[in-house]
Amino acid sequence: MNMKTTYINNTSLILAACAIMSCNSSTSESASGSDTTLTDTSSVISMGTEKSLFDGKSLSGWHAFNKPGEIKNWTIMDGSLVCLGAAKGDTGGDIVSDEQYENFELSWDWKIDKGGNSGIMYHVVEDPKYKAPYETGPEYQMIDDIGYPGKLENWQESGADYAMNIANDKKKLNPVGRWNSSKIIFDKGHVEHWLNGEKIVEFQAWDAKWDKEKKEGKWKDYPDYGSAKKGRIALQDHGNKAYFKNITIKEL
Repeated sequence: MNMKTTYINNTSLILAACAIMSCNSSTSESASGSDTTLTDTSSVISMGTEKSLFDGKSLSGWHAFNKPGEIKNWTIMDGSLVCLGAAKGDTGGDIVSDEQYENFELSWDWKIDKGGNSGIMYHVVEDPKYKAPYETGPEYQMIDDIGYPGKLENWQESGADYAMNIANDKKKLNPVGRWNSSKIIFDKGHVEHWLNGEKIVEFQAWDAKWDKEKKEGKWKDYPDYGSAKKGRIALQDHGNKAYFKNITIKEL
């Protein structure tokens, strides 16, 4: 090989290397552009930091509302947190989370027995002046829509924001005895209820519509209902058996 050929080959290699470096630089610039940044931010917001509120083995992380000591009306069965329905009426048997939450995505699986009634509440304020969590905490209703022994209003049915906002026509409630999957999203007053993969309730807490519903409805005599911006999660004992599992929360 002569010197001229060697020079041409070396030049070609140098030019090729420069082209590769230029391409990599362009790719790097594209990767740091606004599209990727938005995707990463969205991922952080949607994923959050998820943690379990129930370990499947114990009542760790929960305590009786306004009551210290042993919890006797809830137990663990086959990896589920089970309300035994020992309370009389709708007070006296609820449990609440040890931790308090403000903005969150709360998910859980649940089922009830025939004629059963229960619910999950949030932003619950624990204080001796309140006899039950529902005096302060909005509720995701869980009830046997068909077999409940009594007439139900639409605002009392499963998935509703109890006594405030009813579920829409996307609601698909599984038959009694089968598991349902539910979710509550609370983000700076924007609230969503989900049931079995469908968004069935959406509203804005604390706006004029919400305030009107509160003052004219069931909660007109409960001035502190829904007012707290942060509080505990409550599981209701309404005198019926109810089953919970896979309870997780992501703070937003």
